[in-house]
Amino acid sequence: MPQFDTHFFSSLIFWEIVSFAVLLFILAKYAFPPILETLDARERKIRESIESAERRSAEAERRMAEYEAKMKASAKEAEEMIAQAKVRAQQMKEENERQLSADAERIKAAAAREIEQERRKALDDVRRYAGELALQVAGKVLERSLTDADHKRLADESLAAVAKDFGKS
Repeated sequence: MPQFDTHFFSSLIFWEIVSFAVLLFILAKYAFPPILETLDARERKIRESIESAERRSAEAERRMAEYEAKMKASAKEAEEMIAQAKVRAQQMKEENERQLSADAERIKAAAAREIEQERRKALDDVRRYAGELALQVAGKVLERSLTDADHKRLADESLAAVAKDFGKS
């Protein structure tokens, strides 16, 4: 077999080394730089993507923290507004109760004054009427002289007339 011949085998190894060296030189000169450049570009792109994702994640976490802080602040503000509304409602209720109580007292006082005026008017009417009756009785007494029976009858008639007129008022 010729390939195992020492003389042939050594020259084969020499040409294999030379062709490998030429191939290595050509690859190193023309193929490896674009491949390495492509790999470097891809590595940079991947690194930039990872850094961008980390920045976005950090930004998202920061925004989430801001959002949660705003939500807590809004919830606290809403609770304060509700508490203030309850206080205002209670104050308005108390003010309305005081106002209604004052109005009721004023109405009661006005009614009491009106009742007192009507009572005085009725008493004045009774007195006036009693005075008129007394004058009528006196006039009748003066017209004639009266006996005890006449006195009793006139008094009964006068009382009956006063009671009848007082009942109408």
